[in-house]
Amino acid sequence: MNNQLKLANRFREVILNGTWIANTNFKNELSKINWKIAIKKSENLNSIAALAQHIHYYIKGIKNVFLGGRLEISDKYSFDFPEILSEEEWLNFLVEFWKDSEELALLIETMEETKLNAYFVDEKYGSYYRNIDAMIEHSYYHLGQIVLINKILN
Repeated sequence: MNNQLKLANRFREVILNGTWIANTNFKNELSKINWKIAIKKSENLNSIAALAQHIHYYIKGIKNVFLGGRLEISDKYSFDFPEILSEEEWLNFLVEFWKDSEELALLIETMEETKLNAYFVDEKYGSYYRNIDAMIEHSYYHLGQIVLINKILN
């Protein structure tokens, strides 16, 4: 199995279908949560919806670069989202989250091996490999928060 396929599969595990590391994934957890729980805040913690949108923000931004676009994401905007006001908006967000995640996984899977070590946009961001790996780790970090916040709220 090549490195791109390994990375793509690890990314799918945390977002779409895996249970090996955390015994769950974003899709499994978020699909069980209704919008009222998703937007509910507990003390000074982020809402589940905010954490999910935060991860999706980075997925969309990285996907845009893979498609030849510019790097347009910034940490300072990574929690700036319109409030989710209905179950329909929550479900529509989830559909987009899963779609963008699978598209990014396919882009990772089909990229040239030599690109893994190339700079991601600029030398200061490191390699494509480093950014994909960081996206996976960042996702696991917030997945853990989502699981804990959901337990607190329920």
